[in-house]
Amino acid sequence: MASQQRRILNLFALHRIIIPVIIGLAVIVFMIFNDIRDHELGFMRIGLQSIAFFIVAILLVALRDLAYMYRIRLLTGNELSWKKSFQVIFLWEFASSVTPSVVGGSAIAVFILIKEKLGAGKSTAIVMVTALLDEMFYIIMVPVVFLFAGIEKLSVVGSTFTFLGVVFGPMGIFLVGYLFISILTILLSYGLFINPSAVKWLLVKITSITFFKRFRKGATETGDQIILSSQELKGKSLIFWLKAFGATFLSWTARFWVVNCLIMGFTGLISFPENLLIYARQLMMWVIMLVSPTPGGSGIAEYFFPVFLREFIAGQAGDLTTIVAFAWRFLTYYPYLIVGALILPFWLRRVYLGRRLIRFRNDKKK
Repeated sequence: MASQQRRILNLFALHRIIIPVIIGLAVIVFMIFNDIRDHELGFMRIGLQSIAFFIVAILLVALRDLAYMYRIRLLTGNELSWKKSFQVIFLWEFASSVTPSVVGGSAIAVFILIKEKLGAGKSTAIVMVTALLDEMFYIIMVPVVFLFAGIEKLSVVGSTFTFLGVVFGPMGIFLVGYLFISILTILLSYGLFINPSAVKWLLVKITSITFFKRFRKGATETGDQIILSSQELKGKSLIFWLKAFGATFLSWTARFWVVNCLIMGFTGLISFPENLLIYARQLMMWVIMLVSPTPGGSGIAEYFFPVFLREFIAGQAGDLTTIVAFAWRFLTYYPYLIVGALILPFWLRRVYLGRRLIRFRNDKKK
C-alpha cells in the first residue's frame, strides 16, 4: 500500500505538470507561426457580443465543475462537503491532466476517495459509476446529435495512421473508438447491475490467451473491483440514478458547448444547425483525445482541433482557428493544472497531518 501511495503521489510531481504544458504550448506556437505566415490575423475584432460569449463560456466551465461536484456528493451520500467535493474534483481533473488519456486518472481517483475515508469498496464503486455514466452519456448523445446535425456532414479530411495494414482517417478512428466504448459500457453495466462474477470470469478467460497473459493480474483485480462495486450499488433508487445521469448530462453538455461559445465569440453568431454540427464534430474529436498517449491529450487536442472545426472558424477575412484552440485549452485544461497544483499541498496536509493529529489527541486522552 505504501509503495502504491508513493507511486500515485509521484504523479503529482512538478515535472508532470510542466511536460503537458510544454507539449501543448509547443503545438500552439507552431500552429500560430503557420497562421501568421499564411493568414492575416489583424482582422480580429472583439466587441460587446464577443465579450458576452466569452463570459458564457467561462460560466459553462463553472457549471461543468458544479455538476461534477453535485454528482460526487450524490454518489457519496453527501459524505463529502461542498469544499471537499471541490478539492476531490479538481484533484481528479488534475490527475487526468498529468496522465496519458489512455491511462486516465481512475486509479488516482480511487486513492483520493479512500483518503477521504470513504472506504475501498465505496471509492471503487464511485469511480466505476462515474465512468459508466460518462460513457452512457456519450453512446446516447452520439446518435441523437448526429441524426439532427446530419450524418452526411460529419466527414472530415485529416491525418491518417496505419494499424495492422489498415489505414484509418478521423472517421475511422471515431467509429472504432465508439464501438469500443459501447462494448465497454455494455460489459460494465452487465457487471455492475446483473452478473459481476460472469464479467470477472470473462476477463480472466480472455487474459488466459497467450497474447493477453501479461494483463491477467490487472484483469483479475478489475473483476474483483466490479464485484465489490456491484455490492455497494445494490438498492439505489431510480431517482438516485436519474439525478446522477442528469448531473452527468449537464456537466458534459457544458463541457462541449464551451467551444461553441468561443467560436461565436471570435467569429460572430452562427446558426443552430451549425452549432449542432460543431457539437457533433466535438463528439468525434473526443474519441481521438481519449486514446491520446500524451498527458491530458496535450498536443493531440490542439493538433486535431483545426482538423474537425476549422471550417466553422476560418472565413474570407482570415483564420482564427489556432487562437480559438488556444482559448479552448486555456479555459478547459490549464486551469486544472494550476488549481490542482495549488490545492494539492492543502489536501495532503488535511488527509495526512490531520489524521496524525487526531491519533495524537486520542493517544493523549488515553
